[in-house]
Amino acid sequence: MELMQGRIRDYAWGSRTAIAELQGRPVPSAGPEAELWLGAHPGAPATVDRDGNPVSLTELLVGEPEHWLGERLVGRFGTRLPFLLKVLAADSPLSLQAHPDAEQARAGYAADPGRVNYVDPYHKPELLVALSEFEALCGFRDPAESAEAIAAFGVPALEPVVAALRTGPEGLREAVRLLLSWPEAERAGLVADVLAAEAAGPDAVLARALAVDYPADPGVVVALLLHHVRLAPGEAIWMPAGNLHAYLRGTGVEIMAASDNVLRGGLTPKRVDVDELLRVLRFEVLDEPVVRPEQVAPGVVTWLVPVDDFALHRVEVTSDGPGARLDVPGPRVVLCRAGEVTVADGVGTVTLTAGQAAIGTAAGGPLVLGGAGVAFVATSGLR
Repeated sequence: MELMQGRIRDYAWGSRTAIAELQGRPVPSAGPEAELWLGAHPGAPATVDRDGNPVSLTELLVGEPEHWLGERLVGRFGTRLPFLLKVLAADSPLSLQAHPDAEQARAGYAADPGRVNYVDPYHKPELLVALSEFEALCGFRDPAESAEAIAAFGVPALEPVVAALRTGPEGLREAVRLLLSWPEAERAGLVADVLAAEAAGPDAVLARALAVDYPADPGVVVALLLHHVRLAPGEAIWMPAGNLHAYLRGTGVEIMAASDNVLRGGLTPKRVDVDELLRVLRFEVLDEPVVRPEQVAPGVVTWLVPVDDFALHRVEVTSDGPGARLDVPGPRVVLCRAGEVTVADGVGTVTLTAGQAAIGTAAGGPLVLGGAGVAFVATSGLR
């Protein structure tokens, strides 16, 4: 194991306190800090020290792929780290978005030489584990519930949307199409009519909260088609391909397949390709969007997801306990969440404090963690 330095992304929706507090820096930070990237994604690769100089993980992986990744991972994913670990800190909503599955990504990338919608040939499933109370929209809820919620606003222009939803799951596509194809000149009026309605309850609160940032965006109404969840720390949401979602506020640890393929569906000033989004979306009800941790060893939990790009474990060790042993495939990225945690893999040993991270190559053995603190361990999902 060796120390690694992550990269902070300063997207406008980011927090000025959460990541700085995690790393023990003064708050508020000079500007928004939305994500801490801990991986080899070419957009912001982490670095490790080589003779006093920072060297990017991307460069190291390309130079020695089998040393870092191992023969099995190279055979499955090529000379790239298939996952990206992040700390995500949202003070305001991210855009409504969905990601393609692996086949759609490959085909879309090949057919999109201008890289308008597809910037790489990879899928992008995501798992987000809440560190604080975390609010999100994720996956379609029962369209009958959505129909009643939208009808309660009493906006005549939305009656075709309500009628589509009342036909059941098959009407979801038409409802989304109608909303995202709303005439540009009439969008502000639509949102204003929703806000002027006397509807009460959580759906009305959600619409009014989103309209503060997006007063002319039909995504304010699209949001009412989705599950609105509030995660407690330790709970997670799993977003497979084709599920429309948006993170609204809170801090979490996110692990995802290393891809930048995003199709937006509202709550954004950026381009929304309605036709391509409709092609990628899965118009089916997501029965249970929340994933709860499962204990796999004393002090060790995981969140089971059906992909081989990544897996995530949370390890808690105490000063008077035996420590923890985690036999997971390399390479491994370890982030200290709290306290002080020592991590050894038979090749090297590091001691991490909150906000610090380390990486170990595929050559390392089982991880042995000690000290007193909490750490997240990211690996591939290969078994």
